[in-house]
Amino acid sequence: MNLPISLTLLRIFFVPIVVVLLLPKGGNMDLWAVGVFLLAAVTDLLDGYLARKRGQITTLGTLLDPIADKLLISAAFISLVELHLVPAWMVVIIVGREFAVSGLRSIASAEGYVLEPSELGKTKMVFQVVAVTVIILEGHRYRGLHTLGLVLLWMVVVSAVISALQYFWSFWKHLDERVKRRASRRMRGLEAKEQEFEEKEPEEKDVAAH
Repeated sequence: MNLPISLTLLRIFFVPIVVVLLLPKGGNMDLWAVGVFLLAAVTDLLDGYLARKRGQITTLGTLLDPIADKLLISAAFISLVELHLVPAWMVVIIVGREFAVSGLRSIASAEGYVLEPSELGKTKMVFQVVAVTVIILEGHRYRGLHTLGLVLLWMVVVSAVISALQYFWSFWKHLDERVKRRASRRMRGLEAKEQEFEEKEPEEKDVAAH
């Protein structure tokens, strides 16, 4: 347990609080929800920065960080669907992409390598945070932000799809290289056995002649 992991756990703890603050209507609950959501998003920046700066990159932190991100974003967008502020089909794409990439990372980890976060994937997280913030504020308070919220939402969807394709392409390329290396080793093994057999065959003939 270290400070970066503590911040990641704090982000997970913030998830139900954001949902509880988002769903009720009236008062300043939306502003409180935005405040807690942005605070949780800041912990996402801090835990990675501190882990690298302090040399505290751990297996637990590497596993928990993307889980915390996906829980926070998924909970926020699903709550916005409940409030009729975001189309459900867009959220299905966003959340589905998160689970698909998580599954891909798990398979890659089982194969012995790590899918590094892409630059577009990192940008997507920024789009998501800004989009959720704008949509929450637009919902009950600032109607003039509707167009901006819609544009940001489309940017999130597009970046989610493109970054998912990048991850799948990277995974497939690595998998293809592993298959080719295995096939190459197998061929070298067969060639070595054939060569060994060919070397033994003349020796056996010489012995038979004597």
